[in-house]
Amino acid sequence: MRITCGIDWAEIHHDIALADETGHIVARARIDTGAAGFNDLLRLIAESGGTPEDTPIAIETDKNLIVVALAEAGFTVYPINPRAVARYRERHAQAGGKSDPGDAAILANILRTDPDVHRVLPAISEHGRAVKALARQHQEAIWALHRTISRLRSVLLEFYPQALQAFPNLKLRSALTVLTAVPTPATGQKLTSRRLVTLLHRCGRRNDPGLVEQILADLKTPALRQPPQVEAALGHAVTGLLGIIAAMHEAVDALEAELGRCFDSHPQAQLLRSVPGLGPILAARVLAEIGDDGERFPTPAALRAFAGTAPITRASGRSHYVKARKVRNKRLGDACHWWAFATLTKSPGARAHYDKRRAVGDHHNAALRNLANKLLGRLWWCLQHDEPWDEHAAWPDLDTEAQPAAA
Repeated sequence: MRITCGIDWAEIHHDIALADETGHIVARARIDTGAAGFNDLLRLIAESGGTPEDTPIAIETDKNLIVVALAEAGFTVYPINPRAVARYRERHAQAGGKSDPGDAAILANILRTDPDVHRVLPAISEHGRAVKALARQHQEAIWALHRTISRLRSVLLEFYPQALQAFPNLKLRSALTVLTAVPTPATGQKLTSRRLVTLLHRCGRRNDPGLVEQILADLKTPALRQPPQVEAALGHAVTGLLGIIAAMHEAVDALEAELGRCFDSHPQAQLLRSVPGLGPILAARVLAEIGDDGERFPTPAALRAFAGTAPITRASGRSHYVKARKVRNKRLGDACHWWAFATLTKSPGARAHYDKRRAVGDHHNAALRNLANKLLGRLWWCLQHDEPWDEHAAWPDLDTEAQPAAA
């Protein structure tokens, strides 16, 4: 008897359901999230006649520790999209009821009825998973840094608009260095030219007297002021945010250094770095999301759909239109967007293709998406054959495409 297993995972416990070939639930359990709970799951499967080799497991995540343990134990794991589970739930009941044991049973039956339409957890190497962990956390750290800088801008708008006039781009280290020394309008009014030059030298800005004059003029521009006590309080808030931003910069730099080291030692690093437009960080992000399982994407179309660069068609009756794909790996899609943008100055073929799409009416983002779609197809071929990027093979019609543009 073949059984299928569904796991509804949670932070505190996991609900388990085992279904036989007829859809009957032969066993249920609630286990804890530690090693003891995992052993209970293995025992339950064995008692029901299942083995790691012939008991597929469905779960609504691909990141939980139990997923890692199941894959290491030899089980075939299917990460199921929660939206798909919700549709399967509505297949048998429309009242809207939901429970964790019920979802576990639904997951078990998904693999009983439709295993061929769901993807197996890719067999990504430990090294590849390490690159993924670092790449994602590096990107998350950058996003968190940008959110904190936005908070700083919001606070400055409340009482210190002169600072934003002097430093429109708060991401610059020179802006953060000067604001750390003069976090309030009162301190900004007292800033001297000599002190400002010293601060700018500290962050690498030298021999720019025009910049010094401009910053001093902006900081000392007459403006509306908060009451002294409120101004002092907001100044403390600015100082605190600047300290957080400084710590975040250090964390981002440390993550970036470790990501570069980890990526450079990966077997596919040299191939990815041969691709125009892929620097060390962007190449690491692409590897992190694609993975190093050569069987994960059997065709270029599968990879393009995963990245969201391939358009999707919606047709019903007389309605028929093509639009950008919304359900995708957004991190890979973002990396491909910037990869395509970078190739505009690194690859004549990519530039010619972009210009061609613009000429037929595509706006900038649509043209970049189409370019990324072409680039991904070629990258898939390179990864499948373990060969570096070849510009001539990637753009064999470059000469014929370039002639009309030259004319």
